[in-house]
Amino acid sequence: MIRFLKLPALPALLACALLQGPAAICAESPDNSTPLFSDPVVATGKGFEIKRSQVDDAFINYSASMAANGNPVSDADRPMIRSKLLDHLIVDKILTQKATADDKTAIQKLVNEELDYRRTNAPSPGAFEQQVKATGMTLEELRAKLQEERLCQRILARETTNGIVIPEVDVKKFYENNPDKFKMPELVRAAHILISTIDPVTRQAVSPEVKKEKLKLATELKARAEKGEDFVALVRKYSDDPGSKDKGGEYTFKRGQMVMEFEDAAFSMKTNQISAPVETKFGYHIIKLLEKRPSYTVEFAKAQQDIHDYLLEQAAEKVLPGYLDKIKAAADVKILDPDGAKAGAGKTPSTVK
Repeated sequence: MIRFLKLPALPALLACALLQGPAAICAESPDNSTPLFSDPVVATGKGFEIKRSQVDDAFINYSASMAANGNPVSDADRPMIRSKLLDHLIVDKILTQKATADDKTAIQKLVNEELDYRRTNAPSPGAFEQQVKATGMTLEELRAKLQEERLCQRILARETTNGIVIPEVDVKKFYENNPDKFKMPELVRAAHILISTIDPVTRQAVSPEVKKEKLKLATELKARAEKGEDFVALVRKYSDDPGSKDKGGEYTFKRGQMVMEFEDAAFSMKTNQISAPVETKFGYHIIKLLEKRPSYTVEFAKAQQDIHDYLLEQAAEKVLPGYLDKIKAAADVKILDPDGAKAGAGKTPSTVK
């Protein structure tokens, strides 16, 4: 079945908190009264104003993210992107003004649960800390960012779906017309011990002599597991797979998700069977099959709510542009310095340390 998007994740155009960054740092003159760099207000609305430094910071965050994914922002696209980021910041301010105390409490609880889930499912506490560090924020800064982002999404979902009704006949029709979307593939749940044949320093294959010793160790571990030693304990002591080591070596997957040799072995095994060393480009794997889950079709009753939410999202997307125009008009938004917002204050990702 397709993984339906929930409405709170609806607008790509509102990565609300992601666009917010710290205010620009202004050096002061000797008399401590006049900033060296001006930070003009570039847009206003009822109850808020946006300064050029906020657009600068949003652009830096966006550019850094794009560059990290191999898609650096070109000079030609810079004005257009900054203009859109300013629009995001404006809508962000308007939406958060609509938040109630209940909204804020609910979102705080949601984000705390989300971060707890991320922490629990990280390979290790250190890995979770690295994930947070990679965002360029402290944990509390990340928490605040997520809270603002989820708050915007919650309000937007409520506002854009208000009054939209999805008839049950449409939900049923979607289910009947899209049978492939509700077919769940066969899955296996397996644990493994990886004895790597890749040198951790050079990232090259180890020598034939070292590889022979690796195979010997893998064979010994298979024998020990078959004699009844705790497989999870063996994983934690010997496995070279950091992604699963702290989870007992477990993965749940369908066909097409793992390297072919590993996948073919796992799908051919019986429950609780332990494989001979299986060689892949990563090294030797001792696999223990924990569970097989056959393919099946999701019943309409179980898919109904997801389909309803998906159709509601589609309907909301159609009214979204008009809704955004409406709330900006009601907020009396004024762009005071469009050229400054597009050009920035000369601060670019390449010059920010």
